[in-house]
Amino acid sequence: MSTPATASVSTHILDTSAGRPAEGVAVRLSARSGRAAGWRALGGSATDADGRCKDLPALPEGTTHVRLDFAVEPYFEKKQADAQQDAPANRDSGADVFFPEVAITFAVVPGEHYHVPLLLNPFGYSVYRGS
Repeated sequence: MSTPATASVSTHILDTSAGRPAEGVAVRLSARSGRAAGWRALGGSATDADGRCKDLPALPEGTTHVRLDFAVEPYFEKKQADAQQDAPANRDSGADVFFPEVAITFAVVPGEHYHVPLLLNPFGYSVYRGS
């Protein structure tokens, strides 16, 4: 929850290749207080069955920039392994993960909430400021 002195962040992931939420993706949250400041790791979470991270850490006062790091390679590897188990004839048809991780950096101001959805597929992604 944002306060007058801090911003807050939430996110979710939709796997657009499957048309459903991406469950089990590790997400790390980092923050800094100014462009020249170093990044401070705040912690992380993993997406739930709805593709949401409901327990990301709070941002410290003075945060001006936030970075969300999504570890998508393990998600796609598991998805590929599950598909191969279901359809053994297609075992050699999968490709390596093109984007093994996705890092999204954005500016924040105190008192605002930032919902940043990630639309993901094996060969691309898109993000936007949601509501």
